[in-house]
Amino acid sequence: RMDQALLLVHNALPAEGLRLSALSAACYQCSPQLLAFIPASNGSSRRASTAAVAVDTQHPLTLQLDGFSENRALCKIHYHFGESGNYSLEVKIQSGSTQTVSCDLRVNEDPINSYRPILFAFLVYTGILALVIAGHLLMKIDPVRNWVCKRLNPRETERVINSEPGSPNREDSPSSDLSCQRLWSSIPRQRLRSLDTFRGLSLIIMVFVNYGGGKYWFFKHESWNGKLHFPTASSSRFVFIMGTSVSLSLSSMLRWGSSKKKVLLKILWRSFLLILLGIVVVNPNYCLGPLSWDNLRIPGVLQRLGFTYLVVAALQLPFTGIAAENVPVSCMPPPALQDILPYWPQWVFILTLEAIWLCLTFLLPVPGCPRGYLGPGGIGDFGKYPNCTGGAAGYIDRLLLGEKHIYQHPSSSVLYQTKMPYDPEGILGTINSTVMAFLGLQAGKIILLYKDQHKQIMSRFFIWSIVMGIISAALTKCSKNEGFIPINKNLWSISYVTTLSCFAFILLLLIYYLVDVKRLWSGAPFFYPGMNSILVYIGHEVFENYFPFKWKMQDSQSHAEHLIQNLTATTLWVLISYVLYRKRIFWKI
Repeated sequence: RMDQALLLVHNALPAEGLRLSALSAACYQCSPQLLAFIPASNGSSRRASTAAVAVDTQHPLTLQLDGFSENRALCKIHYHFGESGNYSLEVKIQSGSTQTVSCDLRVNEDPINSYRPILFAFLVYTGILALVIAGHLLMKIDPVRNWVCKRLNPRETERVINSEPGSPNREDSPSSDLSCQRLWSSIPRQRLRSLDTFRGLSLIIMVFVNYGGGKYWFFKHESWNGKLHFPTASSSRFVFIMGTSVSLSLSSMLRWGSSKKKVLLKILWRSFLLILLGIVVVNPNYCLGPLSWDNLRIPGVLQRLGFTYLVVAALQLPFTGIAAENVPVSCMPPPALQDILPYWPQWVFILTLEAIWLCLTFLLPVPGCPRGYLGPGGIGDFGKYPNCTGGAAGYIDRLLLGEKHIYQHPSSSVLYQTKMPYDPEGILGTINSTVMAFLGLQAGKIILLYKDQHKQIMSRFFIWSIVMGIISAALTKCSKNEGFIPINKNLWSISYVTTLSCFAFILLLLIYYLVDVKRLWSGAPFFYPGMNSILVYIGHEVFENYFPFKWKMQDSQSHAEHLIQNLTATTLWVLISYVLYRKRIFWKI
C-alpha cells in the first residue's frame, strides 16, 4: 500500500520464537507497538520460519526483536524504509558462537522514488509560469501588442479604420480593440492587491491540502506537536489576513457614509451566515437524507472564521474613523507605539482572552488527566493517559457540545492510536484564533496609519515579525516537544499563533513589496481566488467528490495519480475564479 514497505522476517533460531515491535520516530514518548510474532525455526529441516510485515515508510522506525520464551531483547535496528521496497531481516546465531544473535537487514527490491511526481509537477507549472511571463513581456512591446489585438479583433479593427467621419456609432460604440489595449496597459490601482494575493495564496494551498495533497505525509496536518509545514499552516494565514481586511473594510464602509450601527448589523449578519454555511458544509449528507441532530458536527473552519470575525470586527468598530490629525500633538504617542497605545482597550480585551485560555488550559481539572495536560493521549506519554486527548480543550468540547457533535477522526488517531473524538476547531482554540486575527488586524492598522509610506509599513511588519518570533522562541524553547507550550495546530496553542504570525508578517511584507510597492508581480494567479474566497472555499468543499474535481483512479495507491487529481482540481478553482473576476462576479456575504 501507499507509504508502506514489505519486510520479511526470517527466524533461524532453533528454539525461540520472536516478537517484532516498531516505534516511529514521529511518535513522542511512545512505547514500541507489536507488529508480528515469528515462530521458532524448524530444527529438523533447518529451515527458518518467515513472517511478512507491512512497515511504515513516512518516518524512520526503530525495530525491536525480543525473544518470546525468555522475554529478552535480542536486537534493535533504526532504519528509514522506502515506499514499496522489499526488505529481509534475518535473525540467526552468529557463526562460531552459541549465544550471540545477529540481525541482518538487506534490501531485496529497491523502493520507488515517490517524490518524482512532485518534481515533474513543479517543472510543468514552472514551464507554464515561464510562458506566461514571456507573454506579458512581449505584450509590453507596442508593435507586438497592436498586432495581437488586431488578430484577436480583426472585424472591429477594420470597422474602426473604415468608418466615415461623423458616423453615429464611431465614438459611442465600445471597441474591443481598445479593450484589448486596455487589458495590457498599466492601470492605476485603487485596491491593495497584496492582501487579495496573500488571501488567495493561503486559500489555494488550503484547497490543495484539503483535496489530499497527493497523499504525501508532509502535506498532511501534523499528528500532534510538530513542525510547521508551509502548506498545512494555510488556514492560520487565512485567519490572519481576515483580520487585516477587517481594519480596511470597516474604514472603507464608514468613509462611504455608513453609520456604525448599520455596520454593526452587517457584522452580525455576516457572522451568522458564516457559521450557518459552516454547519452545512461540514455535514454533507446530501445523498443520505436530512441532517440528524444525533451526529451533527458543530465546530468547523467557517464557524471559527465567523466567530473570530464577529469578535475582531466588533472590537475594531468603535476605534475606526478616529483620525490622527484630530488628536492634539501633546497627546500623540511615541512614533514606535502609534499603532498600539491608541488601541489600549483592545489590547486589554485580547490579553484578558489569552489569560482565560491559559487558566482553562493549565488550571481546569480534567477527570482522569493530569492538570495542564497538552498531549495527544492514546499511546503517547507511554500510554498513561489514553483518554486525555487535548486535555482541557477536548474536555470542554465534549462537555459543552457532546462527543457526537465534534470531529470523530482527529489527526492523532493514526500515529498515537487515540480513541477519543477531538475537534481541532473546538471552543478553546477559537480564543487563540481570535488572537491570530487580532494580530492580522494590527497589520491593517499599520497600513492605514502609514498610508503610502512604504518603508514605514514594511519596517513595522518586520518589527512585529521579530517580536512574535522572540515570544515563540521563549514559549517553545526552540524545540518541538520540550517547551513550555509546544507549537500545536490541533490545540491552536498560543505558541502556534505567535509562530505563524511571525511568518505571516514576513510573507505579507514580501508580497506587499513585490505587488504594491515595486509592482514586479500582479499577484496572479492567486489574486483571483483571493477576490472570491468564500465562493472558492465553499465550492471546493461542496463539489469535492464530483467530476471534474474527482474521478475513479486506475491505481488508488499511486501518489502520482492522487497528485494529478488534486492539482487538477485546485487549478480548476483558480481558473473558475479568474473567469468570475473577468465577468466581475464576486460573492460577498
